[in-house]
Amino acid sequence: MSRDFNKWLSTFRISIADYKYYIDFEKVHNNINNIKTELNILNSLIGSKNIENEFEILVKRYPEILKCIPILLAVRANEINAIDEDGEYVYSFKKINYSTEQYKVFMNKTGLFDLLQNHIISNLVDYATGVETGMDSNGRKNRGGHLMENLVERHIKKAGFIKDKTYFKELKIHQIEKMFNIDLSAISNNGKTVKRFDFVVKTKEMIYAIETNFYSGGGSKLNETARSYKQIAQEADKINGFTFVWVTDGIGWKDARNNLEETFDALDTIYNIKDMEDGIMNILFV
Repeated sequence: MSRDFNKWLSTFRISIADYKYYIDFEKVHNNINNIKTELNILNSLIGSKNIENEFEILVKRYPEILKCIPILLAVRANEINAIDEDGEYVYSFKKINYSTEQYKVFMNKTGLFDLLQNHIISNLVDYATGVETGMDSNGRKNRGGHLMENLVERHIKKAGFIKDKTYFKELKIHQIEKMFNIDLSAISNNGKTVKRFDFVVKTKEMIYAIETNFYSGGGSKLNETARSYKQIAQEADKINGFTFVWVTDGIGWKDARNNLEETFDALDTIYNIKDMEDGIMNILFV
């Protein structure tokens, strides 16, 4: 029985966010606890009248304080690049690679000395916690993807499949070929394309390769994804014993409905969350 695309699209969800989606405070606090001592040492510079000399003394006495400098600039790295009229520099905050004078240049030109000296902040632990919280919010896109994967996995398990026995997570094409003795060159461009599927379900008669995603917002990536999966669907049709499955959802698709509809017309095994709730896993995996 043919499905109605518009009716199907109308069941897409606004969100699948749980309470941990917004900020992972456990991760934030763990990151801060790793540098809390160093941040408290740097607190002694707040309001300093002679900040450059006091910074130099601190670095010589406690060189480990440098490791917490990047987070004050919202950078999650051990090295920071900077260019000025005097040249190009790559500052290491794991192991000192310049003179203390040069690190003072860094602190001056990035504005960190001004931040500390002029009481713009009162406590670096609180400040860094705020920075970490802001940086963690950027991880929502990845968390959204993981939430969808977790949701799909729950329905796979509910259908009776067992991890690492009858279903597998994150398998690349060459791994699937080796595990199940199947030729997937039709979708790998004869081995030239590296492709990883979120899940692989194995039944007696069929190998199901599953991709999952959730889009709460629009963008050009959605059109690219739909076109890519349409191509995979067409290539997968040539392979006996192999079925490509796409589970997607999210109101972001409403702005990219044309490309999604093209893939919907070309791929019988495209589903959304409501399909899973209605038991499609039990019907599909036979």
